[in-house]
Amino acid sequence: MQFPIKTAFLFLLSLALAHAETLTIATYNLENYGPANRMTEAGYRKDYPKPEAEKRALRQVIRGLNADVLVLQEMGGQPYLDELRRDLKAEGVDYPHAALASASDADRHLAIISRRPLTAVATHTDLEFKYFGTMEGVKRGLLEATIATDAGKVTIFTLHLKSRLTERSDDSASTIRRAGEATAIRDRVLRRFPVPAEARFLILGDCNDGKTSRAAAFLQKRGKTEISWLLPAADSRGELWTHLYRREETYTRVDQIFVSPGLKSAVKESVARIFDGAGVREASDHRPVSVVLELAARK
Repeated sequence: MQFPIKTAFLFLLSLALAHAETLTIATYNLENYGPANRMTEAGYRKDYPKPEAEKRALRQVIRGLNADVLVLQEMGGQPYLDELRRDLKAEGVDYPHAALASASDADRHLAIISRRPLTAVATHTDLEFKYFGTMEGVKRGLLEATIATDAGKVTIFTLHLKSRLTERSDDSASTIRRAGEATAIRDRVLRRFPVPAEARFLILGDCNDGKTSRAAAFLQKRGKTEISWLLPAADSRGELWTHLYRREETYTRVDQIFVSPGLKSAVKESVARIFDGAGVREASDHRPVSVVLELAARK
């Protein structure tokens, strides 16, 4: 018995999809999940915890994301990460695996929570770059974690580049500093994966910069070497913003997901998604971004 070519192709495609492994990875800036100077209903308070209403909304967003792996920025210390995971578990969302990065920013940490085991975790705190004639460090470091899949290992690099707030008149929006941080991170990623075309990794987090910035450009290429591809992203209404600057009522896209050339073909529909579900406006001044990877099992 012979199958028509089209039927045979569809049959083989269905077999491949049946054996594909799906992995959803998201990035989310929690807006100070820890003590911070805040304006509250009772007035201005120093070192005040994130309000419970915001925490409830945050957990609602995380439930809606339903990510296998969630990388976080502006997480407080270990007790706050433990609290978030404990509260999520009480609401039926369990992330049994987690890691927290400790770098020179003592208040705002990088973190990762995962349903999948983390086979390797490293915090890179030795990243340096030249800044107006002196050597400076990447303030929040770089959190690296590896996840085992049937398709092989997938490595995640989590970052949070310098904010635009600064007192330096010679770098008024910290643009030069972010570009330097991105250069140091890029070089470390290339040290780990000298041939990005054959590697499976993501670089994601709050870049505090847009897609046309020098920082974004440095994360994507060094010389003729293509390091990563910046995923386009939109929400369910086609809106592109991920950050609301409330004081000026401005909306920008600063939360980014980059994928290595070796992982690009696994990105579902070749795009990321900006979450705009329930709770997102109340939880944080950022909206999370997620990507779905469809990883074919290796024979």
